Amino acid sequence: MLSVIVPSFNEEQLITQTAARLKSILLDADIHYEIIFVDDGSSDGTWDRICLASEDNEAVRGISFSRNFGKDAAIFAGLEAAKGDCCAVIDCDLQHPPEKLLEMFALWQDGFEVVNGAKSSRGKEKKSHSFAIKWFYNMMSKAVKIDMTRASDYKLLDRRVVQTLLSLPERKPFFRALAVWVGFRTAEVDFDVDERKAGSSHWSTFSLFRYALSNISSFSAAPMQIVTLLGFVMLAVLFILGIHTLVRWFSGNAVEGFTTVILLQLLIGSILMISIGIIGYYIAQIFTEIKGRPRYIVTKHCGGRDE
Repeated sequence: MLSVIVPSFNEEQLITQTAARLKSILLDADIHYEIIFVDDGSSDGTWDRICLASEDNEAVRGISFSRNFGKDAAIFAGLEAAKGDCCAVIDCDLQHPPEKLLEMFALWQDGFEVVNGAKSSRGKEKKSHSFAIKWFYNMMSKAVKIDMTRASDYKLLDRRVVQTLLSLPERKPFFRALAVWVGFRTAEVDFDVDERKAGSSHWSTFSLFRYALSNISSFSAAPMQIVTLLGFVMLAVLFILGIHTLVRWFSGNAVEGFTTVILLQLLIGSILMISIGIIGYYIAQIFTEIKGRPRYIVTKHCGGRDE
């Protein structure tokens, strides 16, 4: 059986359409399936629409969070609830073309355990948003040492891979990178990002920046190396200035310039504050992990055997 996990946040306009389209595609292909919608603390009628979809189709199930815990938490909740031999993750906005599920499923049947959806194009986007996303993925790729430039959450995973992911203890998992990090036999399916069928994107430039910081710090220690690098840069600058000052002093020309001293103090102070901020962010991540709070809190179920 194929379990299709659909993280949903304020998608009341698309739940019915997404459920119908997935049902049509999978039934036509004669694939035994279930669809799991995970309501990530929506403030609109998303949960009501999920419940209606579960009444219309017994293969549809719903999970509702007590509040918004984030997309990665919703994905892991769906993976934990899934009963299929393989699990696919797809966006509710239908920008991930559901037809590609058939190609992914065929590759799984051929023995591939991780099938990644790779973006061939991102569709129509504002230039500012496109630039922010490009910067985001380039930064992520360098930090986590995994090529994220065409990465997406659109994936199909074998049950063995799902169990491996669920066994990881971290509180703030980065699904997109972890699904690659775990290894296993992997294949890729290219797709073009479709236009949203309704509503608007929930991602702003600021939210992308926050998402990048959170996931980089949870998946990689690369930013910590920036502190060391800045230290060596300042050491080199001070070494050069020290030689310059001594040469001037021995030649009988004392170095003048109150402005230079102030600028150096500001530069050193700024670097120290940035370094403390980076270290503080990692300490905050450690604090989150040590508390051991659950990744999410489920308050309601609907459909299937959970009703």
